[in-house]
Amino acid sequence: MYDYQLETEDKELKAVGLELMFMTPEKGAVDNWVTAVELAKMVDLPVDVVKKKLVILKDAGIVSVKGINPKFWKFDNYSFQRMDEDDDVYKLLCSFDDVDFDRYFSY
Repeated sequence: MYDYQLETEDKELKAVGLELMFMTPEKGAVDNWVTAVELAKMVDLPVDVVKKKLVILKDAGIVSVKGINPKFWKFDNYSFQRMDEDDDVYKLLCSFDDVDFDRYFSY
């Protein structure tokens, strides 16, 4: 299991998690797999920060990784739905109060 406590809301982790959660092929991902560099450009964060957040999400069991160089990342919706509702990462990604969904969807 992972050892990650959210003492304050981690906006960077939330941005990375939600971007992966709502990843679509239209955003340039191949079968919803994306590299950390591509993801960093999407969320406008440094690549090293995105990589650290991806490791947290992988340790939480809600992102899969394949490949070595480059690594490709994908959100695991099935594992996310099976997470404990008291999990800090789950609570963070389900907190939609400040989320602009227009960023992820075009109506």
